[in-house]
Parts: sequence; C-alpha cells; structure tokens
Amino acid sequence: METPGSQSSLHRANLERVVRAVRLAGSLTQAEIARTTGLSAATVSNIVRELKDGGTVEVTPTSAGGRRARSVSLSGDAGIVIGVDFGHTHLRVAIGNLAHQVLAEEAEPLDVDASAAQGFDRAEQLVSRLIEATGVNRSKVAGVGLGVPGPIDVESGTLGSTSILPGWGGTKPAEELRERLGVPVHVDNDANLGALGELVWGSGKGVRDLAYIKVASGVGAGLVIDGKIYRGPGGTAGEIGHITLDESGPVCRCGNRGCLETFAAARYVLPLLQPSHGPDLTLEGVVRLAREGDPGCRRVIADVGRHIGSGVANLCNLLNPSRVVLGGDLAEAGELVLGPIRESVGRYAIPSAARQLSVLPGALGGRAEVLGALALALSEMGDSSLLSGNVVGALSAATPAFT
Repeated sequence: METPGSQSSLHRANLERVVRAVRLAGSLTQAEIARTTGLSAATVSNIVRELKDGGTVEVTPTSAGGRRARSVSLSGDAGIVIGVDFGHTHLRVAIGNLAHQVLAEEAEPLDVDASAAQGFDRAEQLVSRLIEATGVNRSKVAGVGLGVPGPIDVESGTLGSTSILPGWGGTKPAEELRERLGVPVHVDNDANLGALGELVWGSGKGVRDLAYIKVASGVGAGLVIDGKIYRGPGGTAGEIGHITLDESGPVCRCGNRGCLETFAAARYVLPLLQPSHGPDLTLEGVVRLAREGDPGCRRVIADVGRHIGSGVANLCNLLNPSRVVLGGDLAEAGELVLGPIRESVGRYAIPSAARQLSVLPGALGGRAEVLGALALALSEMGDSSLLSGNVVGALSAATPAFT
C-alpha cells in the first residue's frame, strides 16, 4: 500500500503528471513534457520508458527545432471512446482511440418526430456498425460521450423540455444509451460539446475563456471559463437564445417575448424569405445564396448577425471572454455575419471588453459536437489505477484533441 509522501506515491504522481500532459496536448516531445510538468529531463525519460514498456504510450521519432526528438502519445490500441451527437435533423457517431485519432465517423438523417426510443435504437445500430467496420474489440470501449440539443439537469441527468426533439423531454439520455451499449455514457448539451470540440482542436485552441455560439433551430452557447466548461448548478448555463432583446417582440417558445432566438433561429428567420425564395428554403440555403450575392439573404444574415452581436455584448459585459466562436450553418457565411456581430459588440459592450474579444467562425463545422463528445468520453474514463494496464484514465482535468 502506498502512503502519502512515500517514494512510491511520488512516483505514481509523476506518472500521472506525464500522462496528463500527453493527453492534454495529444502528443509531446520529451523536452516539452519536461517543460509542461516541471520534471527533470532524466525523470521524464525514465517515466516515458516505463510507460512505453507497460503499453500506455507510444514513442516515435520526430524533430523539434531542427533536432532529432521523440514524440510521445497515448497508445493507439489501448482503448477506444465513442462520440454520439443528436441534432435537429441528424445523428452523427464517431469512434476515436487514445492516440487522438478518429477511426470511423458517419452521419445519417434523423426524423425529428421520431421517439427517443427510436433515436437511441438508431444510435446503437450505428455504433455497432462503426465498431465492426474498425475491427476493434467491443471490450476496448472505455466510454461514450453523448450530445443532445437541450438542457441536461445536472443532478438527475434528465433532458429538459425541447421543441427541437419533441417527445424527448423528461428522458434520461445517458441512462438510455448505457442500457443499450453496456458501457459508461456521459451526456451534455450540444452547445457545450461544440465549445469543447473547438476548445481543444478548433478555433478556441490556446484560450482559457470563450463562448461557442450555435445557431440552428435554436440559439445556444457553450461557455468555457478558465479552461473548463461552465454548466451552472442546474446545467442550464449558456441559454443565450433567451436573452430579451425586445419586450414587445415575438412570443418565444419559452413563453417570453422578444428573445434573441426569435430574431436569429432558423425557425423564425426562414419565414422572412420563404415568400420570395420558396417553402423549401433552409438556413444552409440562405447562407449559400447570400455568399452568391442574393440581396435578401444577405440582408437577413446581416440582421441576424447584429442581433447575435447584442447577445454577445451582454456576455462580454458579464463574463469578459477573450474569444467567441460561431458554429452551426450560419458560420459558413463568414464575414457576412461576423462583421455585423463585431459591429454590435463594439456598440453595446464595455469598450475594454470589446477590445479584448475576437470573434471567429468555428473550424470544425458540423463535426464540432461529435468531436466534443469524444473529448468528453476520454476525459471521464477510468481511474488512475489503470496506469498499471493498457488504458490510462481518471485524468479528467486534461482534455484530448482529435484529428
């Protein structure tokens, strides 16, 4: 038995520090590990050798600063994690290994009117198909990250009422999928997972405070404070879509009037253009037409950008993030929407907060949420006792990056 302060417990702590650093970065040279952990080069060399012999890490030749070096990453065959993302019209699943590589990924249409049971049955089938396609043994599955488009109660794990997936309110998504797959499942809303995906591999990489804004059938935000997703005590932090912009405005699905969502979400925006552009118009189509020069679509996108900017200005005044990342289909509009967002921020935010803020499009597109689900699964897996085996776990302070 290890005792606090003993040589064995110190060695164990150093092992965990090295593994944590590698998980956070994806891969590091031994010199980078030493700088990150504060351990000596000799100690890092010995620990890496031990972890390599135990099958926990892989070491490959590389170069750094023109000199030969050795790159250290977690073993690719030590285990796998699964990401599942439910959206308004899609189901997306990805499988990744502990070396931060996506082994398989697939998306398929999802009938928004399907029951929760049907949706989870579809997810189970798609997961099984991808596991079979990769040839990985199911016993290697360490955990699943699950994204849903609605607020999750932190204590009960229950999905709040959502008009995006009608009939799903009151279900317990993690419990439902856990029963089908037989492995630990960790759930969060899609905006939080989008923020996590962009934080570790996309437009949020390298910052500690950001807001990920997703505009689709609804409007939500994933908030990162000091490098961690902030959910709030009830799990509803980030509902930026229900900031009031006009007390006399349209009635929102939440029951209030003039919420940001009523000026920016697809369900409210598309009817403005459908009389002139037809009933089959989608938000993706609006963005495409705007980029091609359609004046009506460009005007609507600019208006949406200004409204989102008003909400972002409120976030700036309250939380002072250093970066806002715009996700969803709307991000494809580029400066047509980002420019008006910045204009509103400059007008309504405290000047010092506005100067420190950068507004960028998401780098991961529609993959942000499912990659965030992979990252969630890996950050929540196992415990440190697995260091003695082939899978490394319980280092939830570290967040992986996937390619």
